[in-house]
Amino acid sequence: MNKPILDPCCGGRMFWFDKKNPHVLFCDNREFAGNLCDDRNFEVKPDMILDFTALPFDDESFWHIVFDPPHVMNAGENSWMAKKYGCIPKDWKPYIKAGFDECWRVLKTHGTLIFKWGERQITPGQIIKAIGRAPLYGQKERKNGNTTWLAFMKLPQEEDFSLPKKSATPAAFANGGHDGHPSL
Repeated sequence: MNKPILDPCCGGRMFWFDKKNPHVLFCDNREFAGNLCDDRNFEVKPDMILDFTALPFDDESFWHIVFDPPHVMNAGENSWMAKKYGCIPKDWKPYIKAGFDECWRVLKTHGTLIFKWGERQITPGQIIKAIGRAPLYGQKERKNGNTTWLAFMKLPQEEDFSLPKKSATPAAFANGGHDGHPSL
């Protein structure tokens, strides 16, 4: 694959401005075509079906990765939430960590990884603690306050972004902000 961007959990490509961007490899673990609860047609049609915890790519294959894993645990298997977003296992910590670690493995040095998280049942602070890496920065959407975007960069000395033992970041995220900044 010569595409520089990976979306390993593309779902319906809802946040992409160009849903057929030729520079992006759109992947997911499923295909779906049907109607949602409001009768809108919805489609999950990845370029490649894969498991984001075991990516079939060489190390350092992509310059940019958008990681938007499922974030809902308690949804019925046939619910519109499950159809639209997928479900995360109840034992989510090793699942999310394995997915993040795989994305990190295939990310090129000096590449960027954007982690999108919908805070419905698990907070961004819990996610950061589970993956063990501190983001460079992040932003909580103001519309509904449930979606957080976290930015990471892979530097040659990876330990620069390991979560410090006494980091205030997870607790601060749990309290609605980080490092004293209330917007996140």
